[in-house]
Amino acid sequence: MHLLSKMLILLSIMTALPLAHAAEDRLTLTGSSTVAPLAAEFAKRYESQHPGVRIDVQMGGSSRGINDARMGLADIGMVSRALKPTEQDLTAFVIAMDGIGIILHKSNAVGELSDTQVIDIYTGKIRNWQQVGGVDLPITVVNKAEGRSTLELFLHHFDLKNSQIKAQVVIGDNQQGIKTVSGNRGAIGYVSIGTAEYEEARGTPIKLLPMASQAATVEAIAKGHYPLSRQLNLVVKGIPVGLAENFITFAQSAAVKDLVEAQFFVAP
Repeated sequence: MHLLSKMLILLSIMTALPLAHAAEDRLTLTGSSTVAPLAAEFAKRYESQHPGVRIDVQMGGSSRGINDARMGLADIGMVSRALKPTEQDLTAFVIAMDGIGIILHKSNAVGELSDTQVIDIYTGKIRNWQQVGGVDLPITVVNKAEGRSTLELFLHHFDLKNSQIKAQVVIGDNQQGIKTVSGNRGAIGYVSIGTAEYEEARGTPIKLLPMASQAATVEAIAKGHYPLSRQLNLVVKGIPVGLAENFITFAQSAAVKDLVEAQFFVAP
C-alpha cells in the first residue's frame, strides 16, 4: 500500500507536468480595440521566433483590459490611455503613441471644425452640415460605447458628459466607427488617428479633420503638437514575469518598430 501511494503521487506529478509546461507557452491579452491589431502583429512575430508559444489577443475595450488584468482573467491587459490614480495596482508599459481624431466622410466639404462646433454637434445644437459651411445634409452623430478609453478622452478634452451626447449611432471598436462614417455621407465620428490613417491609405472614404489648427497625423503626434494624444499600453497586475515579461520586453524593443510605424502609430 505504501508503494502504491508513492506510485500514485509520482503519476500525478508526471500528469501535471505537461499542463504546467503548456501554461508557460500560452499568453492571453484582452482590452483596447486600438491596441489589439498592433498587439496581434507583435504576437505573430513573437510566435514565429518562439515555436510552441501561442498568444491570444482579444478585444473588448480598455476597461476590459484593466479588469481582466486585475482579476487574472488575462495575462496582459491592453489599454489605450495612461493609468488613472485609482489603477496604481497595475503596471503600464508604453508600446506606442496615438491620437484621437474627428472623422467625416471623404465627400464632406467641411474641412475643419472648432471645438465649440464639435461640442454643439455632439450635444444636438447643430443638426445640419449647412450650419457649419457644408451642404444641406442632416448630421449623423456617432459616439463610442461606455468602457472605451477613446470615449473618456474625447469627453475630457471637450469638457462633456456622456449624458449630454445626442448620438444616433453608438459603436464599439475603431473599425465599427470607420465603417459607419465611410458608409454615411452625413456622419461624424472620432477614432484612433493611427487606425484612420491606415484606412485612408487603403482607400476607405473617410478624412481626418485638424484639431486646434493641428493636422491629425502621426507626424503631429510625434512632434508633440497634436492636442489629443495618448499612450498605448500593455498593463499587468504587479510585476510581469516569465512569458509575459519576455513579450512586453519584445513589444517595447526596436524589433517591432516597423510594425508600429506600419500601423501609423508613433514608436515610444
